[in-house]
Amino acid sequence: MGIKVLLAAILIWEITRGLGLNVYADNMVRIELKRQSMDLNNIRGARIYVKGLKGSNRNSASSDEQIVYIKNYRDVQYFAEIGIGSPPQHFTVVFDTGSSNLWVPSSKCFFSIACYLRSTYKSRLSNTYTKNGNSCKIPFGTGSVHGFFSQDDTKIGNAVIKQQVFTEVTKEGYFTFLRARFDGVLGLGFQGADSRNVTPVWNNMVLQKIVSKSIFSFWLNRDPTSRMAGEILFGGMDWTHFRGLHTYIPVSKNGYWEIEIGDLFIGNNSTGLCKDGCPAIVDTGTAFISGPTTILTQINHAIGAEGVVSSHCKTVVSDYGKTIWERLLSGLHPDKVCHGICSNNQTLGVSHEPRMRIRSSKSQRLEKDMLCNVCEMVAFWIQVEIRKERSKDLAFQYANQLCEKLPNPGGKSYINCDVFSLPHITFTIGNKSFPLSPDQYVIRVDDHQGVHCLSGFTALNVHPQRPLWVLGDAFLRAYHTVFDFDNLQIGFAESA
Repeated sequence: MGIKVLLAAILIWEITRGLGLNVYADNMVRIELKRQSMDLNNIRGARIYVKGLKGSNRNSASSDEQIVYIKNYRDVQYFAEIGIGSPPQHFTVVFDTGSSNLWVPSSKCFFSIACYLRSTYKSRLSNTYTKNGNSCKIPFGTGSVHGFFSQDDTKIGNAVIKQQVFTEVTKEGYFTFLRARFDGVLGLGFQGADSRNVTPVWNNMVLQKIVSKSIFSFWLNRDPTSRMAGEILFGGMDWTHFRGLHTYIPVSKNGYWEIEIGDLFIGNNSTGLCKDGCPAIVDTGTAFISGPTTILTQINHAIGAEGVVSSHCKTVVSDYGKTIWERLLSGLHPDKVCHGICSNNQTLGVSHEPRMRIRSSKSQRLEKDMLCNVCEMVAFWIQVEIRKERSKDLAFQYANQLCEKLPNPGGKSYINCDVFSLPHITFTIGNKSFPLSPDQYVIRVDDHQGVHCLSGFTALNVHPQRPLWVLGDAFLRAYHTVFDFDNLQIGFAESA
C-alpha cells in the first residue's frame, strides 16, 4: 500500500511539473509568450538610442549621470495578448522591462496609416472606461508617439487590474510602425520621468494585491520548435524553468532594471574594459546584446564576424602607435594616453610624429571627437596585448586587424553559420561567470533566401569612461531571470 501511495505521489509530481504548476509563491499571474520569426529587414532597422547624459565633459564618469534609454522595437520576437475594457478588447503587446508605459493604438488615430493595420482601443465599447484626456507623448526611436491618457480595467492572464491608466496613441510615425508586428507596449520598468506620474501596470498589480510577492520572473524557451515560446510569471517563479540557484545583483539608481557587471571574457581571454564595473540594463524588449564598440570589435575579430574597415583607426595605429605603446608602458591609463587628441591645440605624439591641428569649426570638432574615440580604443587594445606580454609588432598587428572589424553602426554583423569552433563569451556578474555558447549568441534567420547567421552582439556607445551594456533576449534565453521589486535586485540562473 505504501509503495502505491509513493508511486501515485511521484506520478502527480511529474504531471504537475510537466504542466509548470510547481511555483514559488501563491497569487501569481502566468503569461505565456508567443514567438514570431525574425525578419532581416526589421533586424537591420532595429536601433537603440541612449541620450540625456548630464554634462558634456567626456572625462567625467559619474554614476549619478542620468540616461534616457529609447528603442524602436524593430527586432522584438516575443509577444503576449492582453485585454483592455469590459468586455476585453484584445491587443498583442511587448512586455518590456526597458520602459514603464502601457500604450496601444486608439480608434481616434486617424492620420497614421500604421493605426489602420492593427487593433485599436474603442472607449465607447467598454462599460468600465473612465475618461482622463490629458495629452502625452512617449519617446520612441528618434521621435515620439503622441496620444492621451485613459483609464480602464486591464486583463493580463487571469488577472484584472482595475482602472489602469494607459495611453491611447493617436499619432504614430509612418516608418516607425508600418513594419511593427505588435499593437502596443506594456512597460515593466520603474515609474520615472517618462511615465508622467502614471502608476505602471506592475506596480498596480502589487498595490491591488493581485500578487502576494513583489517579484516577476522571465523565461524564454530555447527550443525553437516548442509551441510555448516563453513565460512571464508575476508574483513568483517556476522552478521547472531553471537549474540551480539564482545569483542576485542589486539594481542601480538610474531608474531602469540596471545592474553592475564585471569583466567580459572571449574564450579565456579578458577584454578588460569592465574589470572595474560597467552598467547593464536588463531588457526583455530587444533581441540583441548591445555594448561598447571597444569590446564588440574584439568579439567580431574572435568570431569572424563581418566588420567595417576604419582608415582613421589604421592611421592612429601607424602614426601614433609608438607613442601609445611608450605611454602605456610608463603606466599611463588608456584614457589618459590620448589626452593630446582630446584637447584642443595639442598633439598626441612627440615632436617627430605628425601634428593634428584641430580647428574650431563644427566638422573639425566632430572629427576630433571621432579621432579621440578611435585613439582610446586603440590604446585599450594595445594595453590588452601588453598584459599578454606580446611584442610591440604583434600588438600593432592585432590593433590593425581590429581596425578592420569595427561593428557597423547602422546594422548587424553576419557570421558563418558553422559555429562549433567559435569561443564562448562570458559575462562576469556578481563575481560569477555567465557563459554564452556560440549557439546561444548566434542568431539564425531563415527566410526565402536561405539561412542567415548574425552575431547576437551589436554596438552601443554612450560614454567613453563608463560603457553601457544592454542584456537582451540573446542573454535572457540562456538565463532565467527574476526581477525582485521589493529588494531591488535581479537574479540569474541557468535556464532549463
